[in-house]
Amino acid sequence: MAKKFLSFLYKSVLTLANMLVYLGLAIIFPFEKILALAVFLSKRFVQQISAVKIKRIVFVKPKLRALSWLKSPITSIKLPKVKLKKGIKLAKKFVRPYIIGKPAYFVYGTFFSLLFVVAPYNVYTWYRQLPQPILLAQTQNKSTRILDRNGRMLFEIYVDRQYNPVALTSVPKYMVDATLAVEDSSFYGHIGIRPFSMLRAAKATLVDDTLQGGSTITQQLVKNVLLSPERTFGRKLKEIVLALMVERTYTKDKILELYLNNIAYGGTAWGVQSAAQKYFGKDISQIDLAEAGLLAGLPSAPSVYSPFMDKEVAKQRQKIVLDRMTELGFITKEQSDEAFARELVFVLQTEYIRAPHFVNHVQNELIDLYGKRMVYFGGLTIKTTLDLDIQEKVQTIVTDEVEKSGPALNISNGATAVLDAKSGGILAYVGSKDYFSQKDGNFDVLTASRQPGSSIKPVTYALALASGRTPATVIEDSPVSYSAYGQTYSPVNYDGKFHGKVTLRQALANSYNVPAVKLLRSLGVEKMVELGAKMGLTTWQFDNTFGLSVTLGGKEVRPLDLVNVYATLARGGEYAPVAGILSVTDANGFEIYEADGKRAQVVDGGVAYLISHILSDNNARAAAFGYNSELVVPGYTVAVKTGTTDAKRDNWTLGYTPSYVVGVWVGNNDNTPMNPSLASGLSGAAPIWNKIMRSVLDGKQNEPFVIPSTVFVKVDKECQNASEVFLNGTAPKNLCAIKKDDKSERR
Repeated sequence: MAKKFLSFLYKSVLTLANMLVYLGLAIIFPFEKILALAVFLSKRFVQQISAVKIKRIVFVKPKLRALSWLKSPITSIKLPKVKLKKGIKLAKKFVRPYIIGKPAYFVYGTFFSLLFVVAPYNVYTWYRQLPQPILLAQTQNKSTRILDRNGRMLFEIYVDRQYNPVALTSVPKYMVDATLAVEDSSFYGHIGIRPFSMLRAAKATLVDDTLQGGSTITQQLVKNVLLSPERTFGRKLKEIVLALMVERTYTKDKILELYLNNIAYGGTAWGVQSAAQKYFGKDISQIDLAEAGLLAGLPSAPSVYSPFMDKEVAKQRQKIVLDRMTELGFITKEQSDEAFARELVFVLQTEYIRAPHFVNHVQNELIDLYGKRMVYFGGLTIKTTLDLDIQEKVQTIVTDEVEKSGPALNISNGATAVLDAKSGGILAYVGSKDYFSQKDGNFDVLTASRQPGSSIKPVTYALALASGRTPATVIEDSPVSYSAYGQTYSPVNYDGKFHGKVTLRQALANSYNVPAVKLLRSLGVEKMVELGAKMGLTTWQFDNTFGLSVTLGGKEVRPLDLVNVYATLARGGEYAPVAGILSVTDANGFEIYEADGKRAQVVDGGVAYLISHILSDNNARAAAFGYNSELVVPGYTVAVKTGTTDAKRDNWTLGYTPSYVVGVWVGNNDNTPMNPSLASGLSGAAPIWNKIMRSVLDGKQNEPFVIPSTVFVKVDKECQNASEVFLNGTAPKNLCAIKKDDKSERR
């Protein structure tokens, strides 16, 4: 029996091996031949394991039923010779077996039918559903439109203007060599895939938890033109099969030509010809080595390596490309050094675009959702949150004010964001005073990292109020020093003075530094960082780099995130992510995205109201800012806070009503300090903020902050009818916490 079993196993393995070979021919032979071959193998295999002569197989349609095995008697059965023990007789009558009648044979039949019939059919169907390589040369693209909230055009990606295919013979050898060096140096030697590179990439991703590319130029071409962007095993398998098919369909030169014409180089530049025109204003045939080195480095991350975003990062990427070309022998070390040393001249970006920084912000968000190909060529219609009327007014104000007061204050740039406080939608987005500036206009300050100065203090005070303090809590504004890591930290106030005993309201409204540091010392730095992250500071995660100075703005934030922190307060403590997109409609008119409007209560509503009440109290801040400062918007209740970093590198003003949030930053992109004698809390950003807030509120009714049920107003008749707002159960008996003799201690 053992011998027969081994024989059966051997035949099974042999037949399965043969079947794998036949399945491998699926992309060569028509399905009818594969099916006939599978039927033949099914008959042959069942004959081998059961010695049954099968005449034919009947498939019953339309419903799947058991296979009908017609007239299949046992032609011969040879029992193995066995030696029987005494007393055991061999039966002379045998039951005539039938294939379907025996459970084992039924299992065999089902299994091998699935293996030899259903499996080949599924392979064939999957294969036939793959995009055909011929589509690489026939792809038709549709422009994508980006609109404001009222349907007005902000930007349209005209594919026919930006997609200009050229022959490989028109592309300079430097450009070809640079592309091969950085993307696929073995392009002319592989079959479309590099198995070992793919295994290395898989190992790096799964084992080392680092993202590493293993795709060839052929695979990248297939992925960008024929496939969707999701990262799944199924898509990767399609990519591999299609890469092999493309290699059989086109020559290597044609594949490289298709790649160079179909890869993204940033913005609307799709292909080397559009890239050369976009960045250097010349035909691709005129590109030199230095320019080729920069262009070849863009496709892996155009938004990161774009010279319009960060010239230093672009130069670093260019150096990597040139070094790789030298390593492969395409150029000499001297050529590489000379090319890197040459200063590149970029053309002025004058393409028709409104709210350019906002458009770029939305494009990046869309690419994260749908991938580059879908965004640039999918014929999408994106309705954004932007209000073009507000945007154009805000842009004009920022540009005019920076140009007017900038020279005296040593300020070269400004940025602002206006949010719909109720939804978190972006109404206006100015990343720089002039997007088209040759020097650094493309730099988007709103997504850069800047120190917030005292504008971060509301987070500290929100934590304090949530921890039991009240607006009437008295804090000693006096000299203090703290030691940590062998260093001494001694905070001082902006005016260089100490003010003795002050209430929490006075400390926040006048932006005194020492009380804020003392509060944070008692509350805990980690708790403040956690609250800041919940309120919208997406880059904050506590570690040992955070110290007490964080409450004075010693840790960088993204300006757009900081504006959203104030929006959280305006919403009564509810966090909502900043939104730039209302809806996305595909080329067929179907809505494929709609803003969900998710919210989370991260600050108690009563606490948020107390902060808003303090920041809108013009009397409370009069000691530091006066009664008629740029922080006052006549006729409107507006909460507002300023901020300036110690080295005068960043100047802020952020304020809000229940419906609108306006945040303004001024400074210099290169962190050059502003004029120390002029750049204060009331110069620089504040005048810009005031003009923008007036413009936004013009024609609208005043909208006071709604008092929550958890807040009440206490009036103390024994203290000259002094009044203060408190959370229920937190009011002291006497509001005259600071006696007259205490005030004489201020200095």
